[in-house]
Amino acid sequence: WVSSIETAKSGLQATLIVKHPEDAKHHVNFDWEVLQLIRETRCLDRMGGIEIPESAKLVLLQEDKFKMYHNELTHLLREYRRVTQLVRPIAANLLKPHLDNLEFQLRPGMVTLTWTSMNIDGYMHKVWEGLGQLEQLVTTVNDIMENRIDANLKLVSRVLLVDLPEDNQLVSLDDFVDIQERHVREMTNWLVAKNKEIEASVNDMLAVIVSFPLDSHIRGISESEIIKVKAHYNWSMYQSLLAATKRS
Repeated sequence: WVSSIETAKSGLQATLIVKHPEDAKHHVNFDWEVLQLIRETRCLDRMGGIEIPESAKLVLLQEDKFKMYHNELTHLLREYRRVTQLVRPIAANLLKPHLDNLEFQLRPGMVTLTWTSMNIDGYMHKVWEGLGQLEQLVTTVNDIMENRIDANLKLVSRVLLVDLPEDNQLVSLDDFVDIQERHVREMTNWLVAKNKEIEASVNDMLAVIVSFPLDSHIRGISESEIIKVKAHYNWSMYQSLLAATKRS
């Protein structure tokens, strides 16, 4: 057993996080042989009368710390997956630099930090902070999309472009023409206002995304992606107008 202590302890030199080569998901990289060593050391210590190597005792004394780090890292990665899954498909390419930025903040845990490192607390604090900022950004972007852009596009698609009289209402041809001309003017002004509102919302969303601070190592958003998003919403506005026309 004594000869296996160093082998078990070598698991503490593993990095904190590992990225699965197939699904690219992050996982806590904790060697369970370390916990086995802790359990065996505790049992021998309770039995009494058995000399336990100091190296095993040192690992036992750090049991709570290792478990705390493991639990917090597990929670952190679970939250990381939750936040990244909030990103809507239309914004995926726009927010890729921001996801890369958080990946960059995670990187020390995959490259340099091990379970015996002294600055794990500082590392996790920084990643939690970055994750919170990313979640706030994604929430803001989704809110603009859902409540200011998509909601207005839906209103446009449901508008009636003609004002037909009730079934039992008799209207002369001249009055009918006047009613339609007045209604068209009103709807034109309304649609122009909605178009400006949607355009302003798209620009606000893009401004929020572009203004988010990124690490200098991370490449920013390309102009082509911004153009693609604007083109997408131009097309969406056209589709809403087409739907309104067909419905009318």
